[in-house]
Amino acid sequence: MQELIKVGIGIFILFLGIPIGDYLAKLTKEELSSGKRWFNLIIIFCLLGAVAALILREDSLLFTLMFIAIITSRSLKKGKNKNKK
Repeated sequence: MQELIKVGIGIFILFLGIPIGDYLAKLTKEELSSGKRWFNLIIIFCLLGAVAALILREDSLLFTLMFIAIITSRSLKKGKNKNKK
């Protein structure tokens, strides 16, 4: 039962990454355009690390890396939309 609660809290925190990523995209418009390549690398490394954490059964590392990947990808997506307007 405790494990289920921990996973539920982790998923809730992951969903919080969506509005946080949107907010960061709004604050850092200039950095998103110049550092797009580096942000993509961060996303790739976080996803690869999350897969490794899943295999190693390290929940805290898995949720941390997924949170970083969600925030970064959301920031890039919102930054693209704002640059097109």
